[in-house]
This record gives sequence, C-alpha cells and structure tokens, in this order.
Amino acid sequence: MKQQANLIRAGQVIEHDGRRWTVLKQQIITPGKGGAFIQVEMRDLKTGNKTNERWRTADTVERLMTDNRDFSYSYTDGTNMVLMDPDTFEQTMVPTDLLGDAAPFLQDNMTVTVDLVEGEPVGVHLPPTAVLEVVEADPVVKGQTAASSYKPAKLSNGVKTSVPPFIETGERIVVRTEDASYVERAKG
Repeated sequence: MKQQANLIRAGQVIEHDGRRWTVLKQQIITPGKGGAFIQVEMRDLKTGNKTNERWRTADTVERLMTDNRDFSYSYTDGTNMVLMDPDTFEQTMVPTDLLGDAAPFLQDNMTVTVDLVEGEPVGVHLPPTAVLEVVEADPVVKGQTAASSYKPAKLSNGVKTSVPPFIETGERIVVRTEDASYVERAKG
C-alpha cells in the first residue's frame, strides 16, 4: 500500500530498495530554505542493520500491512524471547532486539503485541506502562522549589529516571515503557 512519506510512523514496516524495514524513529524537518523533509531511522528486518533515510514529505513509500497478535512473555533464551500464544499455548521464538530501548521493561508473563508481516515477526510492543521498584533515589535538597524539582532515581531493572521528591527508595512506581518517565505511585 502506497502512502506519503510524511505519514510514516514508528513501528510501521516499509519496503525500500527491495528490502523490508521497520521504522524506529521519524522526524519532520523544516529547513529555513527549501521544502520540508522527513528523516527516518529504520532497521533492516533480515540483517538487523540500522540506517537513516530522508524523503521529501510529498514522496511516496510502500507500506506493508502487519497483523498484530498478543503473546505472553515466558523467558529469554539467548538472543530470543520465548513467547506463548494465550489461545493455543504454542511457544514462539522472537528476536529480543525487536524491542529496542524498551527491552529492560520486559517482565514475566507480560502481554506483548507482536507485529507480523506474512507470519514473520517484525516488531514487538510492550504495554504502555510497567510497575517497577525504586532501588536508589537521591535525597531531597532543602530549599528546592517543588514545581520543577524532580530528582534522579534508579529502577529495579537498572534504568535511570526522574521522580518527584516524595518518592523514596523501596517504593513501587508506574513508568512509561517508551521513555522510562514517571507516571504515578503504584497502587496496592
């Protein structure tokens, strides 16, 4: 299916130069002079190599249609995740690097969405949020204004983030899996 380059979004699968690519990031750039263009970071589905490509916003690209299926994460075996189909209980191996930067947020029995093109996995998406424990949190600095005073913290998966001053070591918090940003205290 043809689509305009300015409609490319992260997670889509496109065909370019006879190869299939999954889109990791996209950014529309408007220079001071000349027309706008879109800068796309993408990964080759076969080799795993990353590249950057630029298109004018009016150019067209071939977008491949993906099927989305939910799986339950079981465990990691080397460079692959072992996922279980919740309906048939069949196990499927999917490369862990399809998760990209979200990999540290993968948790046992988490439901993940796998994008498939002709039965081949091309992308894995985690739920939007995850609950993690704060293992390190800096003490609050006296005199700091509360409005903008987020402090550094380290989560149980090793990822660093910023949390409000009232969050202390040992608390469980909800974070966004896409950028590790603080959402709220975990309930219960």
